[in-house]
Amino acid sequence: MRFPRRLLRPIGVLAGLCVLLGVVTAGMVFPLAGGLGMLSNEAGDSVTSSSVDLVNNPAPLTTTVTDSDGQPLAYLFDQNRTEVPNEQISPAMKAAILAIEDRRFYDHEGVDWQGTLRAVVANSASGDVVQGASTLTQQYVKNYMLYVDAQTEAERLKATEQTPARKLKEARIALQLERQLSKDEILNRYLNIVFLGNGSYGVAAAARTYFNTTPDKLSIPQAALLAGMVRSTTQFDPVQNPDTATQRRNLVIDQMRQQGMIDDAQARQATAAPLGVADPLVRVPNGCNGAGDTGFFCKYVVQYLTEAGFTEEQITRGGYTIRTTLDRRAMEQVKASLNKEVPPDAPNVANVMSLVQPGKEAHRVLAMGSSRTFGLNADEYETSYGLPFQPVNLGAGSTYKIFTAATALEKGLGINYSMQVPPSGYASPIYVDGSGRPIPVGNASEGLPARMSMTDALAQSPNTAFIKLEEFTGVPDVVDMSVRLGLRSLATTPFVDPGSGKRTDRSIAEVIKEQELASFTLGVTPTSVLEMANVGATLFSEGTWCPPTPIESITDANGENVPITEEPCEQVVDPGLANTLVHGMSKDDINGTSAAAAQAAGWTRPMAGKTGTTQQHKSAAFLGAIPEMSGAVITFDNGNSPRPLCDGGGAPFACGEGNIFGGKTPARTWYGAVKPLVEGTPPTPLPPTDPRYLDGGAESRIPDVVGRAAGDARGELEGAGWQVSTRTVDNRAPEGTVVGQEPRGAALPGEAVTLQVSSGTVPAPPPLPTGPPAEGPPPGPDGGAPEGGEPEGGPPPDGG
Repeated sequence: MRFPRRLLRPIGVLAGLCVLLGVVTAGMVFPLAGGLGMLSNEAGDSVTSSSVDLVNNPAPLTTTVTDSDGQPLAYLFDQNRTEVPNEQISPAMKAAILAIEDRRFYDHEGVDWQGTLRAVVANSASGDVVQGASTLTQQYVKNYMLYVDAQTEAERLKATEQTPARKLKEARIALQLERQLSKDEILNRYLNIVFLGNGSYGVAAAARTYFNTTPDKLSIPQAALLAGMVRSTTQFDPVQNPDTATQRRNLVIDQMRQQGMIDDAQARQATAAPLGVADPLVRVPNGCNGAGDTGFFCKYVVQYLTEAGFTEEQITRGGYTIRTTLDRRAMEQVKASLNKEVPPDAPNVANVMSLVQPGKEAHRVLAMGSSRTFGLNADEYETSYGLPFQPVNLGAGSTYKIFTAATALEKGLGINYSMQVPPSGYASPIYVDGSGRPIPVGNASEGLPARMSMTDALAQSPNTAFIKLEEFTGVPDVVDMSVRLGLRSLATTPFVDPGSGKRTDRSIAEVIKEQELASFTLGVTPTSVLEMANVGATLFSEGTWCPPTPIESITDANGENVPITEEPCEQVVDPGLANTLVHGMSKDDINGTSAAAAQAAGWTRPMAGKTGTTQQHKSAAFLGAIPEMSGAVITFDNGNSPRPLCDGGGAPFACGEGNIFGGKTPARTWYGAVKPLVEGTPPTPLPPTDPRYLDGGAESRIPDVVGRAAGDARGELEGAGWQVSTRTVDNRAPEGTVVGQEPRGAALPGEAVTLQVSSGTVPAPPPLPTGPPAEGPPPGPDGGAPEGGEPEGGPPPDGG
């Protein structure tokens, strides 16, 4: 008997379905039967395992990064998907998907044989696919295999291959799944996993992408459009193919009407409605490139989580809500001040800043940014390098003198110690070149006093004084102090050989300590702006170091808290040392190297600060801190071949001989960002000092012999282990009386004490001037040192 050609296709399909029905029935009833390899024990175990995975393992979800107030900063995803519960999906959406994909969903048990036969007949009669042959349960299984299990292109092809073996496994899993989950749960999971085009996975993402709405508000025509796209997201794309998308939508509406889900009036109204698709589509940017000015902070969050043990797959598929420490107001002020001083399109110049909140239990990162725009288009002056937290190779200059001062305090000196200030050209025995020859050290300002307190030295920053102090502290201990207070990357970043350019297996800190490079106190070492800001936070936390954390909390898709492993806080220096050093840094804005910038900003609050400028003025830095926050700024040439920078009050620019200082652009940036954040609030006083660190320990204290007879004074000092020299001065005190000593109060071990002994005579007064008074040199800003008086001397031995 011969059949008409139009009947051959459905008859063949029916025959195949009968075979498939028999195989599936045999597989379910006799799972241990032989004959077909697919029905072996191994296959049965595979099916059971897959159904268990479908029940227990969620689909990939979008991770949302928010600021401290919970407002989104960025979205990180492999598939843009947000799960919503059943009650948050509109009845119209559920009805539309059932009408076009599985009208007998609530009647079958996972595989709808009646519906499959009906679909074959209906599709063959129309010559088109008007009804689906797979149930929603089967489609959910296929989608799960495609979007969750498959990790490679080969696995994705296997998950969608049109073979009896895959169809059999899909059917068997569907039958098992229906025994484990309710119909409503399966429908909900399907609507959350299905791909709906234009990067939208699941109904929540699709509702936002196409209609800028939420799934609970989807109307009948909107739901019908989305349901119709399941068959082909390309063919029925409403943006690229609006006519075919409209036809498909109207077909779904008609199916809803025929099945009694909507009445005739609703169908007519829905069919007449425009597509109403958003123009442009509401796309969610993926990754930190979509985070705008917070892109650098976003990248730091991802790096921080990775170092804490989170994998990229967890971050981009886990559906976490990562609430960060970022303060929006602080971020806005930081970015505004950075851009004011250095425009984003300034050639070869980057201005970067990080802001950290002190605390004994956590150091929260409030903001970080760069004058450079975060992005991938280098032609538009964009960069994705982590400028505010990755080390800046050009260094931070004299800000490193903080570590030498801290080490000296720990070794017994006090912040009131009268430091020696050798004149420019000082040849230190520890500051030498590769051949061991001393390199003359210079100061930016001449005419400095021969001695000044450590507090004044921190404010006015004479290089020779700190090289001299480093002779006492030793280089290795200063390096260790810098790591303890916050420059942790120095101990983990491999040292790069300056000759070969190759990384070594030793850290920067190890090499500097081994070679005892005295240039360390002058800040020639690669420096992380974030870590330098954290140094200030450590000092204002009474010597407690904590990792600079960007994480407030992490919750999973179910709202459960997700723990994160962070380094514990640790007491790295004595609280009294930290508090006293804060006071020792408190004159920078008054008569120190940032005084001009402070005055211009109208700064009046107590603070701790330190400027820095590196060799040849290729970079400059400022560390400023108050009890509420600590911030660091570095301005540098970020070109491939850094040049000196000039700063004439406008945007810095590359030039032949630089003149930028830490007291210029970096300090102006800090004051410009921080002042608006604290304006209108009462100033917080600095913490109390500790007498031990004011005047030093017993080992550094010198007996005060002023007023004693010279012989007795010498005997007492030499008995205490000090070398003594004397010089006679004219004075009205009795002859032989000590009228002065230098140093007085404290001294370095082995340092000679000079006694001034009275001659017993009064010098004749000088003659009165007969002409007009001579004008002296003008004072520095605010009566203090010249702005930015801290650039280093000759080239450091490590080539920095």
